[in-house]
Amino acid sequence: MLGEHPRDLAAAWGLLRSGAITVLPIDDGDTAELETLMKRYADRPMDFADATLVRLAQRERLATVFTVDHDDFETYRIDGRRRFRVVPAR
Repeated sequence: MLGEHPRDLAAAWGLLRSGAITVLPIDDGDTAELETLMKRYADRPMDFADATLVRLAQRERLATVFTVDHDDFETYRIDGRRRFRVVPAR
């Protein structure tokens, strides 16, 4: 999304450091659910990065995800039922 321009990458890091975006941890307690998710969506297949986003949404009760991966995140469900709100919209 950022491309390769150093100025754009520096701006992204600045945004993270500003506190406007929170990076949440995944730990050993999440691994069983990550495996379950990846098995559930094996027909896609769901990669580890997507599984962590879905797991965090479940754990933190979030419904909005920032991604350009619309096809997958329009398929994935939070707790198997609720749809994601994908930002930016198509």
